Amino acid sequence: MQALDAETGTTPLADHQQLARDIFRELIEIDTTDTSGDVTAAAEAVARRLIDAGFPEEDVRVLGPAPRKSNLVARLRGTGACRPILLLAHLDVVDARPEEWATPPFTFVEQDGWFYGRGTTDDKAMASIWVANLLRLKREGFTPDRDVVLALTADEECGDHNGAKWLTGEQRELIDAEFGINEGGIGRIKHGRRISNMVQASEKVYVDFELVAHGTGGHSSLPTPDNAIYHLSAALARVAAYEFPVKLGEVARAFFERMANVESGPTADDLRAVLRTPPDPEAAARLSRIPQYNGMMRTTWTVTRLDAGQSNNTIPQTARAVVNCRLLPGESPDEVRRLLVETVADERVEVRPLVAAKPSPPSPLTPELMGAVERITEELWPGVPVVPTMGIGGTDSLYFRQAGIPMYGVSGLFFDVDDVRAHNPDERISVRSYFEGQEFLYRLVRALAG
Repeated sequence: MQALDAETGTTPLADHQQLARDIFRELIEIDTTDTSGDVTAAAEAVARRLIDAGFPEEDVRVLGPAPRKSNLVARLRGTGACRPILLLAHLDVVDARPEEWATPPFTFVEQDGWFYGRGTTDDKAMASIWVANLLRLKREGFTPDRDVVLALTADEECGDHNGAKWLTGEQRELIDAEFGINEGGIGRIKHGRRISNMVQASEKVYVDFELVAHGTGGHSSLPTPDNAIYHLSAALARVAAYEFPVKLGEVARAFFERMANVESGPTADDLRAVLRTPPDPEAAARLSRIPQYNGMMRTTWTVTRLDAGQSNNTIPQTARAVVNCRLLPGESPDEVRRLLVETVADERVEVRPLVAAKPSPPSPLTPELMGAVERITEELWPGVPVVPTMGIGGTDSLYFRQAGIPMYGVSGLFFDVDDVRAHNPDERISVRSYFEGQEFLYRLVRALAG
C-alpha cells in the first residue's frame, strides 16, 4: 500500500501513473474531431514522447492518407521468437458542444474522483494507457518474445480516412500481428459492484437500407389513398412487428453461460433456458425486453431516419426511411435485404442498400488469451467473472479480423452500466478505474508478449 501524502491526504501517484495522466491530459486537450480537429497533431505528440524515451525513429512512424488524418505506428522490439502482438486504440473523437457540458470538453478536468473531457472513455483512456505502458516497458528493459506494435488511428468515429482500414490495406507489414487488443470490452459495474470483465471476440455487421415509397403527389385539398407517406408508414409498421429468430454462436453462447452465473433469480433462469436446443421461446421473449440481451440473441433492424414532403399543403410523391440493421456474424446481407423486401410487402416501396456490409469473422476464444485475462482479473478483482461478448455496435477490430488478425476487446476499465457517457456531454472516467485499467493492461501485455 502506498502511504498518504501528509499535505494533501491523497495517495501520490507512482511515476508510471503520473506519466499516464500527463499523456491523457495532452491527448484530451488536442481537438481530434472530424470537423475541426487534427489527429496528426495527437499522433505527433505521442511520437515525440516515444522518440525522446529512446525508441529508434525508424520504429516510430506517423503516416496516413490526409494531412489531418495521420496514424501513429510504433514498435517495441522483441526477440522475434513469436509473431507480434498489436495494441490498438483510436485518437479521433466525436464532436462536443461546449454549451452542453459542465466543463470545457477539450480541457482535461479532474474533479471529485473523475477525469472529464471528450474522449475520456472513447478512446483516449486506452490510447494514453498504451503509450504510458509502452514507455514503462521500455524503461524497464523488457525484451519480450514478440514485438509489441502500437497503432493509434484516425477516423474510427467518422470521416473519410479510417486509419485501421488504411493501415491494413496499405501498410500491412507495419501492423501485422498474431493477434491484437482493442477497445470493445469493458468492466461492468452495477449498483456499485463490479459484475463482469468483458472480452469482445466478435461484433455484429452494420448495414443500412433505404426504403423509398412512391405515391401520387398533388395539392393537399385533393387527397387520395395513394399517398407515399401512408405506404411507407404501413411498411414500417410491418418492419417493426418482425422479430428475427434466436441464433447463438460460440461467443454469444459463452456470454449467456457466464452471465447466467452473474445474474440471479428469474433472469438467470431465462439465460440458461435460451441455451437449450431449441431455445425456450418464453425465456427468449422475456430476455428480448433487455436491449443488450436482445442484441446478443439475434439480428436486429430498426428505423433511424424519416424524410417526406416539402410543404404543409402538398402531398409528396415520395417518402423515405432508413432502416439500420445489425447482423449476426455469418448472416448474409443479401438474405436480410430479401427478407426486408418480403416484410415490406409492397411494390410501391423500394428497398435500396445504402452502405456495403463489412463482415468480419469471430476471434477464437483461445486458452492463451482467455487464461491470461482470467488470471489477471482474479489478481486485481477477486471473484469478478470474465465474460466473452459480441459487440452489438462496431469497432475498428473488424478491419483487422478481415485481414486475418484476431482481435480482442478487453480493457480492464470499469464503468457503471447506468452511467454510460461515451459520445455524450460530460464524458468521464473514474480516476480509480483509469489507473486500475492501466495496471490490468500492463500485466496483460507482459503476459501475452512473453
